[in-house]
Amino acid sequence: MLPLNSLRQLRYLVALSEQLNFTRAAAACFVTQSTLSAGLKELERVLGARLVERDRQTVLMTPVGLDVAQRAATMLAEAQDIVDAADRARAPLTGLLRLGVIPTIAPFLLPRCLGLVRRRYPALRLSLREDLTVNLLARVEDGRLDLALIALPFDTGDFLVRPVFEDELRIVGLKSDPQLKSNVLALDPELTDRLLLLEEGHCLREHALQACGAPAKLADAGVEATSLLTLVQMIESGFGIGLVPEMAIAGGLVRSPRLVTRSLPRPPPNRTIALVARRTSARLADLRALAEIIQQTGKPTAARARRSAGRQRQ
Repeated sequence: MLPLNSLRQLRYLVALSEQLNFTRAAAACFVTQSTLSAGLKELERVLGARLVERDRQTVLMTPVGLDVAQRAATMLAEAQDIVDAADRARAPLTGLLRLGVIPTIAPFLLPRCLGLVRRRYPALRLSLREDLTVNLLARVEDGRLDLALIALPFDTGDFLVRPVFEDELRIVGLKSDPQLKSNVLALDPELTDRLLLLEEGHCLREHALQACGAPAKLADAGVEATSLLTLVQMIESGFGIGLVPEMAIAGGLVRSPRLVTRSLPRPPPNRTIALVARRTSARLADLRALAEIIQQTGKPTAARARRSAGRQRQ
């Protein structure tokens, strides 16, 4: 059995596998470069295998080193869960909580819910990371994040998933657009041919493609936005129309008097806002408490979006 201090050495190995640089890996572990190097040499001695190839210019992981680093990341996440379990036994949402949020949720939901979080849980220290879904889930899996707030459908594998609320997708286009005269539209070929998408990696892109039957020519259209803000700006510039979440509309993204929002036939396309965590996580009480707050702050967005759309139609 490995001695207990090998957990620290495994952390050094994981950091080096991510950075492929001794200086950056040492900084990530808050140790000196010589301490990290000595710890890795000791780990190689204990395991009886070479884990890292090093010279003055490059750092390479050996096949054994890569395998050990991947296993170590999972082991370290589970070890952190043990520490968190003892810490969380006191009360939910206290201490440090590392939360990841996707870009099509963060700017619209967080400003509403964080105030309530601070008032209800003043002992909580919240660390936020905004990133694409696939990157957030990878960080949850290896323990660098405790929870992630994402939009479904998305392949969440073996993660624990807590749906919070449904977020309707609505058509946004120019008020002068003759195809948008009706309050409720059908996504017919004439309309979907003009649909703008977010770039690859955004789950909202896949949700939009799914809503309109995922025609291949849409996915290969070549005109893509890097963010929802850019998408709306492209719509206002006359490039086409877009499917925008009700949450973003209620959050004021579609404020221009030149734009209008339109509903799609019932049941309309939507995405499910959900929190995810590792099944072994000790933060399940935190997940439940945070889900309750998000439900309280998220559900009213639908009514606000409809009022906003009503003002735009006037």
